[in-house]
Amino acid sequence: MAGDQWPDGGRSHGGCVLSVWRFGPVMRRLLPTACCLLLSTGIQAQQPRISNARLQARQVAAGLEREVRSIADDASGPAWIGYTVPAVPGEHLLCCSESAVIAGVRQTCDGCRLEGGAGTTGLGPAIGGPVMLEGARKILVMLRVENRRTEKVRTFSEDCDLDAGGLPVHWLEGVRAPDSVAFLRSLVRTTVEEKPERTEEGRISRGALTAIAFHADASAGGALEEFVLVQNPLWLRKQAAFWLGSTRGQEGFAVLRRLVQEDSSVPFRREAVFAISVSKAPEATDTLMQVARHDTSAEVRAQALFWLAQKAGARVAGTITDAIANDPDTQVKERAVFALSQLPKDEGVPLLIEVARTNKNPVVRKRAVFWLGQSKDPRALAFIEQVLR
Repeated sequence: MAGDQWPDGGRSHGGCVLSVWRFGPVMRRLLPTACCLLLSTGIQAQQPRISNARLQARQVAAGLEREVRSIADDASGPAWIGYTVPAVPGEHLLCCSESAVIAGVRQTCDGCRLEGGAGTTGLGPAIGGPVMLEGARKILVMLRVENRRTEKVRTFSEDCDLDAGGLPVHWLEGVRAPDSVAFLRSLVRTTVEEKPERTEEGRISRGALTAIAFHADASAGGALEEFVLVQNPLWLRKQAAFWLGSTRGQEGFAVLRRLVQEDSSVPFRREAVFAISVSKAPEATDTLMQVARHDTSAEVRAQALFWLAQKAGARVAGTITDAIANDPDTQVKERAVFALSQLPKDEGVPLLIEVARTNKNPVVRKRAVFWLGQSKDPRALAFIEQVLR
């Protein structure tokens, strides 16, 4: 069920992975949790917390792209370039720790090594300095340059402790957010590779796309809308759709709602459904219910049912049971039965028992009994015993 997973199959976005802990247990299993970058609002900006680095500060006077090119041309070996820009509102986890949230309690973000391994190695205890309990108002964009070109883009919060591995770090002051978005857009290569993470160009593109998504500037939303257009490769459209849903609020949701209604690509609509499911827009659930009922593709309808189940609640239960009763495709019915199994037990178990008792499709009844057995609920056990007798 690749479409049910993180949009790149569980691989990292720009060196880190977004963990969305506000969803249910299935979501937590599907989304990687390798990061702990906290972005929200309300804290005074700070200088970068970078250790093991030869830090050199400089003012951006001639534009970001020219400044980066100048540093890359002059560098005698690998080096990092860093700067901050305002972060998109909201809480987002995105740094290098496997324990960002434990038992519902936000943990201190450990540091990250910029050099070595896959680029997501945690440092253990934080290097030091104050902990921003409410998160940071800015993101830290880090560019690795070597051989006169940008070869890596990573995104952190400004309060994240970083280890530069002894390399030079050129810290840029005065970077304008629109200039940053424009430069990062130039790094997003529209390669036709379906799995661009396997190529260096693809990894640069994904890192730049992630950084763009967390910019508060309006031009970032415009860039994502450009990348989601039909003329782009499917992998890029999927990634842009995800970030529109997860970071761009109501405006991003409006774009996704239009696309899920109008786009002709079934694989893309599947991904748009996932992107809508992570949106905080109040109309997101209603849109998923409409897709589950009316999309022309059984595959897309089934996907909408799956993510509806993660949202749970009495409102979506009606859509799920309606699909079991009326959808013409047996596979959609089976997915809807699974969706019932993901509802809270007090809602899902009685509905599964009703399906197992009354549905006319033997395949559907069998799936309902299967998921009742998985529930370990006493009511399910009593029903199964009754059937066996």
